[in-house]
Amino acid sequence: MNERSPEYARLLAENERYAEQFDRGRLTAAPLSGLAILTCMDARMVIHDIFGLRAGDANVIRNAGAVASEDALRSLLLSRHVLGTTEIVVLGHTGCGMHELDDRGLRAQLAAESGQPAETHFGSFTDLDAHVARQVERIAAHPWIGPVPVRGLVYEVETGRVREVQTPYMSAP
Repeated sequence: MNERSPEYARLLAENERYAEQFDRGRLTAAPLSGLAILTCMDARMVIHDIFGLRAGDANVIRNAGAVASEDALRSLLLSRHVLGTTEIVVLGHTGCGMHELDDRGLRAQLAAESGQPAETHFGSFTDLDAHVARQVERIAAHPWIGPVPVRGLVYEVETGRVREVQTPYMSAP
């Protein structure tokens, strides 16, 4: 069980190559652009490439479905109040695995496989734009976020383009 997989060994070798030319040791944790981006963990989404960002430009918080969960909110609050974030973007995407996921079915499957009750809510949704708008609203309405713009976007995995999601609630100017 402790053997290294070929993929894990490749990661370590690639890190050695990366470290040999590393020149970012003086960057701070504070995002240079003032942006925090909450997005999905989908491996097709290379956030820095999508927006032309460089290392150090933005705090990127990722989870399945770009859900403004308690942990995502914790990270956004730290980004906002400790690292100086001045704008927040929620980025959902087409073809998301959370879109129309059978939450109940997955919980039942996990309970059957593990013999333990599965009470986790996975954050599935049926309407992508409405889901992004709900996450924007949840963040913007948080009493500790403060008056910063919170915006919603959808990345189209088929074209590489993003589009804005109109939300009825905005927290800032």
